[in-house]
Amino acid sequence: MADTPDPALNQPAGYVPPTVWAPNAASGGAFASINRPVSGATHERELRVGEHPLQLYSLGTPNGVKVTIMLEELLAAGHAGAEYDAWLIDIGKGDQFGSGFVAINPNSKIPALVDRSLDPPLALFESGSILLYLAEKFGAFLPAEAGPRTAAINWLMWQMGSAPFVGGGFGHFYAYAPMKIEYAIDRYAMETKRQLHVLDTHLAQNEYMAGGQYSVADMAIWPWYGGIVTGIYGAQEFLDVAEYTHLLRWVEQVGARPAVQRGRMVNRTFGSPDTQLRERHAASDFENNREDLVIARGGTRV
Repeated sequence: MADTPDPALNQPAGYVPPTVWAPNAASGGAFASINRPVSGATHERELRVGEHPLQLYSLGTPNGVKVTIMLEELLAAGHAGAEYDAWLIDIGKGDQFGSGFVAINPNSKIPALVDRSLDPPLALFESGSILLYLAEKFGAFLPAEAGPRTAAINWLMWQMGSAPFVGGGFGHFYAYAPMKIEYAIDRYAMETKRQLHVLDTHLAQNEYMAGGQYSVADMAIWPWYGGIVTGIYGAQEFLDVAEYTHLLRWVEQVGARPAVQRGRMVNRTFGSPDTQLRERHAASDFENNREDLVIARGGTRV
């Protein structure tokens, strides 16, 4: 339904919302088949459980990568209690609506984590909540001093509030929507560039997000904004990311950490095969994955 153009605003005739909204089954888009206006399980499916204290149910999208980076960093720092099983939740197939997953995360979004070292087991959801829980449980990657600690939490909360404008906003309308809408792309491109400038300005004066200490804030921000500047939406030129030199320095610095490189692979189902580890149950899985790829390409196991 269209209304009359407004010459004063130089606006074309547009969509007029109905009195009561109802979903349009023909709206299309990359995620139309899994989006719905109600919550709850759609099918019975119990979650698998491995042998480690921490059971992660996730996918290698930016929100999932935050947690696997944290877990790999904890293990690299010597926290053996952070051993984990990472089970793939394929959101394209609707795994997040299985009864077992909904029981630990009624919001049906990845990631979700169960700490089975406790009795009864403790379920956690929302990536920021999981990062804070793990930081406090192991006393790591969250500074003890009031100033740096507050800075880390400030930036963690900034990321949680800001990223939806980038992912569900810019990323959706630029890369995934069934049609290009100039107003939507311009609106979210402006906000995305504003956020990139916020980060670049801060990192001009700070090595890491909380100052001189690598923290949960870096782990939360890197998968999203590092992804933007390295091509998650194929929009590097469109957003002119080369102008954010301090952000680019930080993206490269954090991305060079071995634990970050491992965490980025876990539950990943896209990209080059050597960047994917669909499930992770032991540290040796990374090496076994590499050797399996060598064999698949005609080499021999060493």
